[in-house]
Amino acid sequence: MIAGAAVLGLVAGTCAGFLVQADREPTKLAPLSQPTLAQAKGPAPEPLSAAQDRRVSTDGDLRKLLLKKPRGAKDAEWLEGSDGWLDLARYADSYKEPGEKFDDLVEDEFRRAAVTGWEVGTSYSVEIRLVQYRQEERLVAKDAADGSQYWAEDEDGTDSWVIPGTVDGMAYVHTVPEREPGYLPLYSAEAHAWRGDIDVEIWIYSSAPVTKKTIMDLAKRQMERL
Repeated sequence: MIAGAAVLGLVAGTCAGFLVQADREPTKLAPLSQPTLAQAKGPAPEPLSAAQDRRVSTDGDLRKLLLKKPRGAKDAEWLEGSDGWLDLARYADSYKEPGEKFDDLVEDEFRRAAVTGWEVGTSYSVEIRLVQYRQEERLVAKDAADGSQYWAEDEDGTDSWVIPGTVDGMAYVHTVPEREPGYLPLYSAEAHAWRGDIDVEIWIYSSAPVTKKTIMDLAKRQMERL
């Protein structure tokens, strides 16, 4: 009986609440539309310059961001590409397994690559590549630089240093030359870094040992242009 009385009390209280609410005036709701904001007067703001927005320059002619050939050097006739551009197929062809690299570049959303190179005398050559990715899902440029650094460090007789002005860019000098009968020993150095959506690749080849200063100077100046 007590439990039944309690239930009846709850029902009666609920009904009374509904009756009280029904006798009240409905509460007005806030309007869905908001007042129109007045537009600021004056001329439209100027677009950001390349110094303020890096994408202004990197979305333009990528070749203009490459280091210029130094005075006294000559163009590298062996350079791959056309008019400073390196398409996907030619870039993939520079690897030991072009077919596999081609598929990887397609999956990584390769966008374009710019290349330059020069020769100083008959025994010293330089090649620089700027490889740009679309990067809609991940930092492909960073992954590409990391992969190149892994293989550079894996070579015997290699010294390495962090490139100033970068988070994890690295420069390498290989002190053990490649030797083939009938040819001068071939020494090399390389640098790999990234900035935004661009992977930076630099190589130096010489018949004499390459110094740290030489590869670091190239790497620092190239990164400054980005």
